[in-house]
Amino acid sequence: MIFIPPNPQEHAAIAATLPAVKLMIGEQALSQGSAGTFSHVNTATGQFQMDIPLAGETEVEAAVLAARAAFPAWRDMKPFRRRQVLDRFADLIEQNIDRFMKMAVVENGIPMSTMLHGMAPRILAWTRYYAGWADKIEGLVTGINPGDHFEYTVPEPYGVIGHIITWNAPLLSLAMKIPPSLAAGNTVVIKPAEFTPFSSQLFVELGLEAGIPPGVINVVPGGVAAGEALVRHRGVDKISFTGGPVGAQAIMRSAAATLKPCVFELGGKSANLVFPDVDLASTAAYCAAFGLSNSGQGCALPTRMMIHESIYEPFIQVVQATMEQLPYGDPLNENVIVGPMVNAVACERVRGMIGEARAQQVGRFLSGGEAAGDGQGNFVTPTLIAEADPYSTIAQKEVFGPVLCAFKFRDEAEAVALANATEYGLAAYVQTNDLNIAQRMVRQLNAGTVFVNQATPASHAASPFGGVGLSGFGREGGKAGLEEFIRIKGVGMSVRAS
Repeated sequence: MIFIPPNPQEHAAIAATLPAVKLMIGEQALSQGSAGTFSHVNTATGQFQMDIPLAGETEVEAAVLAARAAFPAWRDMKPFRRRQVLDRFADLIEQNIDRFMKMAVVENGIPMSTMLHGMAPRILAWTRYYAGWADKIEGLVTGINPGDHFEYTVPEPYGVIGHIITWNAPLLSLAMKIPPSLAAGNTVVIKPAEFTPFSSQLFVELGLEAGIPPGVINVVPGGVAAGEALVRHRGVDKISFTGGPVGAQAIMRSAAATLKPCVFELGGKSANLVFPDVDLASTAAYCAAFGLSNSGQGCALPTRMMIHESIYEPFIQVVQATMEQLPYGDPLNENVIVGPMVNAVACERVRGMIGEARAQQVGRFLSGGEAAGDGQGNFVTPTLIAEADPYSTIAQKEVFGPVLCAFKFRDEAEAVALANATEYGLAAYVQTNDLNIAQRMVRQLNAGTVFVNQATPASHAASPFGGVGLSGFGREGGKAGLEEFIRIKGVGMSVRAS
């Protein structure tokens, strides 16, 4: 494998352009929070970048009050005016897309290749898509008795939405959550992770520049305590969370006190079923490259390869050869797919899982699993485990690192059984040129989304995305993602003359 070491000078030059992180609360931009500060470090170089002010319960309280105060005017704004504001917001995002991409690289080590070919186009597409929905939200006439009774529905915003943003792809999380919330007439309080505060800062600054009134978007970067305060607050009407099942379970327990509804986009352990009629070379290259994209730090990545026994060995050989030719390391290099882990803790956790699997001899280790980068960054070499025990920890638990497991199957029934043998259900993938096989797999796979023949998640803004089981509930993207932030009021009206 080819390791490309990061250039500290290039990273430092981008870090010098990062926005100063503030707590954005109503019309205030606070440089200090009651929970202290977090020292943000470039995960590829180890360089200190900025002290991040952290919100505590005091700032969360102020942010929720600001959002509640701003809600009536934003809700009552003419829908076409909201659309115009959100259109301007999308324009500004497009004008700053290069800045967003470079910021993402030094914020949490997302490779530039991932930003160029996946994330950046989606950020803009979602914002424009939901801007267009702002003046197209309609109710229904549900009953008419002429001269007697008239019934209809009124779609309404919830009020204040609390958004807890994921650290592995904060820009995607912002773009999937905030534009639909605003288009529906809600106001928001955003709690980004302390590891990734810069994306939210620029996102909100551009929103204000576009004409979104102060208080409609509020940002309180912080840790677990800030998230807990946001979930508990009685002034928050709904929670949208992207993260892991453990965090979601904690949120549900807190939200139960007020029966606060939630939408959860959680982890995954996605199966990738490969049937013998595919083009071996291109499919194997796709499975390796996409499965390892963003350094494996993606909830919907196809990390469990299930390969028909008739092509298993040649297929695995191509996957291994592809992995060994992939340059990894510096996320600023546009050829790099596997960059660093988000921090040292994540790096050690992934190495620990690989080491435990190796010690337990859960499969045949073909490559990877070692530290890299001479200790200067949080790198793990891409890892491939063939003939993996499908019920081992590394094959069942979300690794969130550059690790692929491979299994054999004899027939469709065994493929489906292996694919569904996990508590997760976010995504599944099917590689076949046989439409009948594809349709049968789509019906039988226990996943919120199924992607056939090298299709990738969220490739179109109108497509809904979400999971079942430990992968959560609710949907992001498309009309379904808008409807998460709308509640329906029924109206019955007597029309009889008095």
